[in-house]
Formats: sequence, C-alpha cells, structure tokens
Amino acid sequence: MSTVLISGAGIAGPTLAYWLARHGFKVTVVERAGEVRSSGNPVDVRGAAVAVAERMGVLPRLHQAATGTTGVSFVDAAGRRVARMDMRAVQRPGEVEVPRGDLASILCEASRDHAEFLFDDSVTGLVQDEHGVDVTFERAGSRRFDLVIGADGLHSVTRRLAFGQENGLVRHMGLYVATTPLGVEAVAGSGRDILMHNVPGKAVAVSPMSAGAFFLYRSPAEPGFDHRDTGQHKRMLTAAFADVSWRAPELLERVRTADDLYFDSVSQVRLPRWWKGRVALLGDAASCVSLFGDGSTLAMTGAFTLAEALAAHPGDPGAAFGRYEAVHRRLVEPRQRAVGQASALLAPATRGGILARNLATRLWPAVIAATRLRQALARMTPTS
Repeated sequence: MSTVLISGAGIAGPTLAYWLARHGFKVTVVERAGEVRSSGNPVDVRGAAVAVAERMGVLPRLHQAATGTTGVSFVDAAGRRVARMDMRAVQRPGEVEVPRGDLASILCEASRDHAEFLFDDSVTGLVQDEHGVDVTFERAGSRRFDLVIGADGLHSVTRRLAFGQENGLVRHMGLYVATTPLGVEAVAGSGRDILMHNVPGKAVAVSPMSAGAFFLYRSPAEPGFDHRDTGQHKRMLTAAFADVSWRAPELLERVRTADDLYFDSVSQVRLPRWWKGRVALLGDAASCVSLFGDGSTLAMTGAFTLAEALAAHPGDPGAAFGRYEAVHRRLVEPRQRAVGQASALLAPATRGGILARNLATRLWPAVIAATRLRQALARMTPTS
C-alpha cells in the first residue's frame, strides 16, 4: 500500500484523497487552517466535474446547497438596473453553483472516512530520495511518505519547498480581489440576482444568495504585498474604493470590522512542469488560472485524473505524473488564456468599456454573452 501526503483540504485535496483511497492508497491530508474554510463566494461545479461529483455520491448534496442565483444585474450609483445577464441560460443539466465553503465541506466529509486529516498543521520541510519523501511538520512529528501532493493553493508551501521561491512562477494579472460575508439583513429584499456596480477599473457587488460582498479593482502589483496581512488588505481596499458610491461606503465599513476577509492578488501560476521526483502539484498550486477560470471544476477534474494516473502506474510516479500533466494541461491552458476577456467583462478599465459591456448584454446572442460572463462571475474566489 503506497502512502501519500496531500497538503491542502480545499477542493482538490479532499477530491484526490477520496479517489486515491478508492484505489488502495493510504492517504494523509494536512491543512494549515483549524477547520475547513467556511468563507468564499459561490463557485461552479461544471462539465466533467459533475461526473466526478456524481461518482463520489455528493451531487445531490451539492444541489441541496445550491445558491439559486438567477443572474447578474448591473446597477448605477443610484441602484437602478442598467443591464442584466440571465445566468440560467447556459447552465447544463447537473451543473450547480454552490458556496465555496459548502463545496469544500461536502468533499471533506466524503473523504474523511477514507483518509487521515491533520488540521492546524503545515509542511515545513521536504527531503526526497529515490524511494520516498521525508516530511517535517510544524506540529506533528516527522514522517516518511511514498509521494507528496501539493494542493495548497496559489501561495503553495509545497511548491516553494520543492520548486523554489515564487519569483517567476506566480504572475500578477493587474487586479486585486476581496470577498467578505454579510449578514442576511444586508441583502434582504435584493432578490436572486447578483447586484454589481462599476466605475472604471473597479467593481463592487453583493450576492444575495450567498450573503456576501465582492470587490475587484485594477492595480499594479503592490510593493511589499503580504497575502496574510489582513490589516494591509483593509487599508488597500479602503483606499481603492474610497471614491466609489452605490453601497461601497457601507460595505467598506463592514470590511473595517470584518474578521473573515479574503483578499489577494489575482494571479496565475505557470510552471514548466508540475512535478519533481516524488512531489507533484495539483489545483491552484500547479496552475492557478486566476479569478476567472473554472478553478473548482479544474481542481476536481485534475484530482480525478491524477488519481487514475497513479493507479494505472503503480511504482512509477514519473510515468503517472507525466500522464496526469499531459491530460490536464489541455483543460487548463485555454482557461489561462481567457483572463483578459473575463476581466474586461467584470471590471472594464474605462467608462466607455462599461457602456460597451452594458450594451453587449442587450446585443450579443444571449447564450454566448451569458456563458462568458458566468465563467467570470462564478470564480469570485480562487480555489486550492
């Protein structure tokens, strides 16, 4: 029985744990957080990920947790609707939008009986040889595994330990994103549409079905940015949206006191190879497609592909990792190339761009327009 350590209990990690256990591997999952993260805006389970969820037996639960969002209403500073996109026009049978926290919880519950979970801990060292990997942890004692998989997100510790620093591997896409939960009283009477207000280079939105706020703005990379410094994040967000009206002032007040603020650079991860020896990367750690690229769907399908490859090549991790990468890159790379189009839909850089986007919602063929915008909006939060 091969032993596998998976770093990260987001979307990709628990999915991989489930399928590896089904193939007879002994799996341990380590997660820095003390529990499954409950925050995050809605994400989609689409395409091939629907079949993965169905085979895991979790699809009915995902539909029970579905947000029920009907569309996106673009509003002016007074809250009047100036354009709308119907999101249901392109949803195929079985596809579902769920809060990210619910998706992660459901996947963890499905795999919990099949794997060992170590919460509130993190990998601090990896030393590999021809036969295995010696792993040191922040809290637990050192252990040895046959394989290590990094599914620990955009700022992957596994990637840093195995491949080196982030310089040149993580590319800032000229945007910052933030989300924070709202109380139900803040969205009462808002219907089932996401409400979004734009000024050039900025977007602020409220999602009634998930009771959350969303901010997106264009900016060069901030010198000294620290993805773990919440105080810095609040200062950056407050400064960026200080001149925005509609509900932005009210939402910024909530940000100032929020203890559950997600804030990060919108970034892509591009590696020449997703594995090194007996260590491989999965999900955002390997190929973050930025804010707009089907991250949760790709995390689930990539996990299934990796598990199948490892089962098909027992004792030959190089062959397994190579097969996984060859298959999954064909899904990832088109998503990474589409980031410019998606950001232009969510946060047009100019007033003319906003007007053109609003006009396009009326003039473009409904299915094409809805598909493009839905792919952007459903990825409000990066996934691991």
